[in-house]
Amino acid sequence: MTRPLLRIDDPADPRIAGLVSIKERDLTGRQGRFIAEGTVVLRMLAAAHSARRGIAAEAILLLESRVFGLAELLAQFPPDVPLYVATSAVFDAIAGFNMHRGVLALGRRDAAPEQEALIAGLPQSSLVLAACGISNHDNMGSLFRNAAAFGADAVLMDMASCDPMYRKAIRVSVGSVLTLPFAREGGAAELIGRLQAADFVVWGLSPRGAVDITAIPPAPRTALLVGTEGEGLPEAILSQIHTARIRQRPGLDSLNVAMAAGIALHQVANINGRI
Repeated sequence: MTRPLLRIDDPADPRIAGLVSIKERDLTGRQGRFIAEGTVVLRMLAAAHSARRGIAAEAILLLESRVFGLAELLAQFPPDVPLYVATSAVFDAIAGFNMHRGVLALGRRDAAPEQEALIAGLPQSSLVLAACGISNHDNMGSLFRNAAAFGADAVLMDMASCDPMYRKAIRVSVGSVLTLPFAREGGAAELIGRLQAADFVVWGLSPRGAVDITAIPPAPRTALLVGTEGEGLPEAILSQIHTARIRQRPGLDSLNVAMAAGIALHQVANINGRI
């Protein structure tokens, strides 16, 4: 491997300050930066960096035993992205816990498109996943993973939803947060209004939905809207849009929001020939 390896022997080395105590930094914030964790997410970071869409890698830290097996992937990053290596003991001390994956990267998100601009730039045939009040980072990551799997063009969120650039959300999304366009701003009513003004047919998912998801018709522009865990979408929102439900056996209140979104995304993507 010709790429220079920069050895880290001291967990307090200032060169890797952005990678120190990553769990604690999840709570205090990173000012536009994020953590990519694991090989699959690192691969998605490489793709996002190469696409020059406002996502960039700033540094990579590997367990020294992982370097050889990742040589081909590391070659996808430009030479100005430093590659640091450390022993297992030093690596864990930097991260703040046992990092058995042995793969970390520090990234930066420069371009954050406004919701209105993102919607305006979508193709005439579009599928959008919209989320209101999603507070669980695991669910947020799963929503992105499902959206990417079924060909959604973007994910839109209100400000009541958690930040998808949180480390755990990125990890659960297997890096889809880094490659799928998204915007997070405003309230639910504002989001719905912008989608409807752009000729999207908005379908809200709810156990109280008026029709089964199999009755959702094909449409050039469809937006699927999901609500907060537990309570779901409020009546004030459901009354403004079309609503659909997922059939299930009685006795259980509802499906997990990411599971429901995955089922509905597959249905809509299928009827519109996107998969």
